[in-house]
Amino acid sequence: MKTKTLKKNKVNVVTLGCSKNVFDSEVMMAQLKANNFDVEHESMSDDSEIVIINTCGFIDNAKQESIDTIVRYAEAKAEGLVDKVYVTGCLSERYKDDLEKEIPEVDAYFGTRDLPRLLKTLKADYKHELVGERLLTTPNHYAYFKIAEGCDRPCSFCAIPLMRGKNISTPIEDLVHQAKGLAAKGVKELMLIAQDLTYYGLDLYKKRALSDLINRLADVEGIDWIRLHYAFPAGFPMDVLDVMRERDNVCNYLDMPLQHGSTKILQAMRRGITREKTEELIAQIRDRVPGIALRTTLIAGYPGETEADFQEMYDWVERSRFDRLGIFTYSHEENTHAFSFKDDVSAKIKKKRADSIMELQSGISYELNQLKVGKEFKVLFDRVEGDYFIGRTEFDSPEVDNEVLMRKDEHFVRLGDFSSVRINSADHYDLYGSLIL
Repeated sequence: MKTKTLKKNKVNVVTLGCSKNVFDSEVMMAQLKANNFDVEHESMSDDSEIVIINTCGFIDNAKQESIDTIVRYAEAKAEGLVDKVYVTGCLSERYKDDLEKEIPEVDAYFGTRDLPRLLKTLKADYKHELVGERLLTTPNHYAYFKIAEGCDRPCSFCAIPLMRGKNISTPIEDLVHQAKGLAAKGVKELMLIAQDLTYYGLDLYKKRALSDLINRLADVEGIDWIRLHYAFPAGFPMDVLDVMRERDNVCNYLDMPLQHGSTKILQAMRRGITREKTEELIAQIRDRVPGIALRTTLIAGYPGETEADFQEMYDWVERSRFDRLGIFTYSHEENTHAFSFKDDVSAKIKKKRADSIMELQSGISYELNQLKVGKEFKVLFDRVEGDYFIGRTEFDSPEVDNEVLMRKDEHFVRLGDFSSVRINSADHYDLYGSLIL
């Protein structure tokens, strides 16, 4: 017996995991809206007839969060608070059979490329004319922009190819069309995402075509910032840096997950590069694009990582002075190449090593931020929080990087607008500034 009245044809889409999942949810929501569903993203009202959970299956913590969310809505269904619960995304792609046995209350499970089948289950049509259309869940002035799906890389620790399949690039013309549509809606910043940006085009054009794509996107009127996420270091296409240097609306920013700083561990990870080659690449990037902000992510506690291997990574991070850095503890993923190795670094040591790297990076970030004090930056303002307008420079991506804070009682800006800001002070991860009038 229902405890509350549910709104017919109302769908709550819940998104877990990375920016690729955000993009997929936005595409799904556009399709649902075109089929006359009332769609909300992560609604807090719990009055939806249908809940669709877009899951993450990347590492242990993300998988547990997805499972906890599924269980929560399965229980809500049992209590009559929800009529239907559907699960899609990476966790569902990878563990569908197990999930069906463990959480049978879910009405159906779908994989990462099952959107047409999910829509059919809801008695909705997959509208081909809507390809590229999305309902943005981000602020209207920026959007994640997926240029390819899947990955062909053989990294030993990564289960993404199991969940997302082989690399499939979206044609340049389709992406330009999508970018023009977003610009017409007021989007000013595109954050290019893929499992591996640098592989873009090899399947379609038999060459790395990322620089060609960026040049075309940079021509789209209204797009003020183009930001590059998730580049692979081995075989990095250096012509991308020429485009970045030459085009004013391509941010001097590169997110390139490097994973480790020990050649032994990099080889065990099957990354196709050594620490020495990595250092050479970093030097070339900084030489070609002076002032570029480099963001990277690392893994602590990979099987066989000794104290000496970790120290090599620590010393390399200290030398490299990355502008932005995140680190995961290694997650032992079944059906990956590394799963055959013994997961021989304890959880306690993994965490200790990760914390040590982040403490080092915090000091580096503080020192780099102090160099910004007194300087002027172009800032895009995203939101209001407490006493501050909060924005970002071209060297920062939403959610993961530094922010610029400006007091509301001293200045006024419109969200989604660019402003010139002088930095007055800085701490480890935030800059404090005032408008240049």
